[in-house]
Amino acid sequence: MHYKRVLLKLSGEALMGNRQYGIDSNRLTDYANEIKSIVSKGVEVAIVIGGGNIFRGMAGAGNGIDRVQGDYMGMLATVINGLALQSALEDCDMKTRLLTAIKMEQIAEPYIKRRAVRHLEKGRVVIFGAGTGNPYFTTDTAAVLRAIEISADVILKGTRVDGIYSSDPEKSKEAIKFDTISFKDVMSKGLNVMDMTAFTLSEENNLPILVFDMNKQGNLQKILNGEKIGTLVDK
Repeated sequence: MHYKRVLLKLSGEALMGNRQYGIDSNRLTDYANEIKSIVSKGVEVAIVIGGGNIFRGMAGAGNGIDRVQGDYMGMLATVINGLALQSALEDCDMKTRLLTAIKMEQIAEPYIKRRAVRHLEKGRVVIFGAGTGNPYFTTDTAAVLRAIEISADVILKGTRVDGIYSSDPEKSKEAIKFDTISFKDVMSKGLNVMDMTAFTLSEENNLPILVFDMNKQGNLQKILNGEKIGTLVDK
């Protein structure tokens, strides 16, 4: 097995499926089955999911909502997505724990690093909600931070494209896909992988990022089997 402990980063928008907003139950089930395929092989899986399908703090700030308030609203959206994903995973007979950076003990455990690691060691899928618990930080940054804290081997960034390209492959036929690329080259080429805070944090802590198409069935398992899927960002 290529990786022992991974952090899977999913966007909130991915949960919409073909809808305009909200959560597509079929997409949730698909993701749960994909995650089960690697958990059943003994891989320890932690997940950070965004909230853009429900509310995005930056967009709220542009519509007259205070930025800090908007970011907290976005954090709550990630908890809603976390609860939905937790339910889907448990429907597939997986043990899960939802840990949040903001205390809401009736529905989730507060985030404590040692508790999170212990859950992973026991084979539970751990979902991290509410971002970092602080405004002005994205769920990308939360994903990198949590991955470093739990000593994950890699961040698996699930997207709707099959890797990193020289330009937007949905807009340009000239776009070239990278199989591997260094952190420095991503910076110099101005490629959009994660927000700069998250990306810099990942580079400083030698934490590789693998960008791949989460919507293609079997991709997660192929990655864990060492197959060349997506684009690997490393030193």
